[in-house]
Amino acid sequence: MTIKEAQERVDQWINTTGVRYFSELTNMAILTEEVGEVARIISRQYGDQSFKESDSKKELADELADVCWVVLCLANQTGIDLTVALEKNFDKKNVRDANRHKDNEKLR
Repeated sequence: MTIKEAQERVDQWINTTGVRYFSELTNMAILTEEVGEVARIISRQYGDQSFKESDSKKELADELADVCWVVLCLANQTGIDLTVALEKNFDKKNVRDANRHKDNEKLR
C-alpha cells in the first residue's frame, strides 16, 4: 500500500464506518496518547522497565499502526499529501545532512 492509498483508505473508512473525522484538536490528543502507548511498550520491551499485566497483551506493531492512522487522519483533515510532504522532507534532509552524520564522531 502506498502512502496515498493509505490516506485514501483512511478517508473512505472515516466517511463510511467512522461516520466523520474527529476534530484536529481531538486527533492531536489521540496522537499524543498513541505515541505514549508506543513509548510504554518500547520502554518495557527494550528498556529497563518491566511489563505490567495490563501491558502484556499490547503489540508494538499495532500501536505504531495506530500512530500512523491518526497521522493519516490529520494529514487528510489539513489537506496534506503525505507522499509530497515526505519527498520534500527527504530533499531537506539530503541537503542539510549530506555530511553532518558522516562527520559526527559519535556515529563512527
